[in-house]
Amino acid sequence: MKQSHNAIAGTPVTRNFVLTLSIGVTFGFVFAFMFLSGSKYSTVEFSLKGPPPAGDIPPNAEIAFHSPDEWTHKGEATLANEMAKKIRVACWIMTMPENHDKKAKHVKATWGRRCNVLVFISSEADPNLPSINVNVTEGRNSLWSKTKRAFAYMYEHHKDEADWFLKADDDTYTVVENLRYMLQPYDASKPIYFGCKFKPYVSQGYMSGGAGYVLSKEALRRFVKQGVTDETGLTCRSDGEGAEDVELGKCMENLHVKAGDSRDSLGRGRFFPFVPEHHLIPGLVGKDFWYWKYIYYPAEEGMACCSDSAVSFHYVSPNQMYVMEYLLYHLRPYGIDSMVHLNKDLNEDNEKSAVKKKKCDDKSSKSCKSDE
Repeated sequence: MKQSHNAIAGTPVTRNFVLTLSIGVTFGFVFAFMFLSGSKYSTVEFSLKGPPPAGDIPPNAEIAFHSPDEWTHKGEATLANEMAKKIRVACWIMTMPENHDKKAKHVKATWGRRCNVLVFISSEADPNLPSINVNVTEGRNSLWSKTKRAFAYMYEHHKDEADWFLKADDDTYTVVENLRYMLQPYDASKPIYFGCKFKPYVSQGYMSGGAGYVLSKEALRRFVKQGVTDETGLTCRSDGEGAEDVELGKCMENLHVKAGDSRDSLGRGRFFPFVPEHHLIPGLVGKDFWYWKYIYYPAEEGMACCSDSAVSFHYVSPNQMYVMEYLLYHLRPYGIDSMVHLNKDLNEDNEKSAVKKKKCDDKSSKSCKSDE
């Protein structure tokens, strides 16, 4: 057998050595290719994660809603529109110059559209909202002063355009149709107001500022004509400091305005001081948190926390407002009637069912047989 010599080392090279070397190189190449290919696809797979959290960055473009003329939405708001004519709600939104573009305009684009009157109260006029300058210094210590001036403005300029007057923050989301539904049994000429009722400081309770609260026209009249104008401070605090919601609660009690019960017939709340997640998911709000000591009525965690006709949630980001809009006004589970019915409608349906059942208990009933 012939042998060749390595030109460098001078060692002989056999055919077996060449064959072994070729097999080794081939195996190494194939293994390296598979390894690199696998790493490549693994990298792609692990990189296919969701987008980063939206955080508090508001939308940077206008968000278009589904057209009410689409066949899936056409005619669906007929009852809501009729109720809007009978139960008129004027909404004023507590905001500030730095939030006009970041928060307030998103209230206007979403739930604020459903108010009969929408006013933004600020320390700076802004024609784009528009907002009203009530000449106050921004800050928590000025919220009471801002609230008094806001309600005075609403009474002076819009008292004849609405029956109920809602105060909300620029990070409060309100289901205005459910607010009207809740208010429909009540007379706006009576002194009453509603919200998320807390129990400290005021014997009849007071309404959380963040969850929003709504005054009847008579409650508004008393507040503006008797409370705000009282310079003695015996009825309502005369300076501009103090916690806005607590001071309003004291003032309402002194004016003999009733702190109403906004819960539904099952005892579930309608106005909420936090985002839905904090009320719906057990354990997110620990039992040592101040909320459980403040809440006026017994409250539960989980789905039992919240009424099917809930009205408001607080600390809602602009992005979440659009999510709420989609979930409430666009998403439709097939085959499920999601409309909140008036109590009288439910009673009528129950009476019809009872009559039908009685007929069906009679074996000779023709109407029962025809249904079969």
